[in-house]
This record gives sequence, structure tokens and C-alpha cells, in this order.
Amino acid sequence: MIYIASDHIGVALKARVIEVLKEKDKAVEDLGPQTTERVDYTDFAKDLCAKVLADEGSKGILICGTGIGMSIMANRHKGIRAAVCTHEYVAEMTRRHNDANVLCLGARVVGEELALAIVERFLATEFEGGRHLVRIQKIEE
Repeated sequence: MIYIASDHIGVALKARVIEVLKEKDKAVEDLGPQTTERVDYTDFAKDLCAKVLADEGSKGILICGTGIGMSIMANRHKGIRAAVCTHEYVAEMTRRHNDANVLCLGARVVGEELALAIVERFLATEFEGGRHLVRIQKIEE
């Protein structure tokens, strides 16, 4: 399952990401918001992290203006490894080496096509394990 949420700034990009993921037959749950009325990103990040933590093997996507606020909030949850990604290579490496389970995007930072490419790479990349697993265990401690 892929859980996705945003703040009011990320609503349009979130809708586009959901549309593309569904076209690719991905299971997606939209956690809101549905309008561009001002909201606090913290509430949506908290809800998404709870879902990801309760659903082993799931991934999350959070979208705000820069991705930074969402990543800060998400990383306060033990077991969440959230990364702001601005390029496909960064998305690949955060999955490959850091086993990130939440992707954070900045709607004001990356355009739609780049965002879709980042999402695709993030979801397609597997964690390498090995020496990287030791580091993940240290983070969790």
C-alpha cells in the first residue's frame, strides 16, 4: 500500500501522483486534504506515519511546499525514515542505502514531471541491506 498526504500547497501535485499511480494499478490511499484550504502539515504527516508504521512493507508520500516540514515531522516517529528528494538519483539512493519508507516532495521545488519520476524511482528501488542494515539498526536504537 502507498499512503499519500499533503498540506494545502501540495494538493494539486498529490492528485496528479495519485492519478498516475492508479493508472499503474498501484494501491493508493489518499489521507487528505482534498481542498486547498489552509491546513497544518503536521497533522497529515502524523496520520500518514501511523498508517505506514501499522502496515508493514507499505510506503508513504508526503507533499508540502518544500518537503522539509513534512520530513521533519515524519522523522519524529520511531520507525519512519523520511527523505526529501529533489532528483531521481536521491530517491534511489535513499531507498537503496537508507531504506526510507516515506518520500517527501516539495510542490514548490520540483515540477510535476520530475516529481512523478522521483516517485517512480523511489517505489521501484529495493533496500540493499548488508552494511546498510547495520546503520539502519543504529538509527533505530
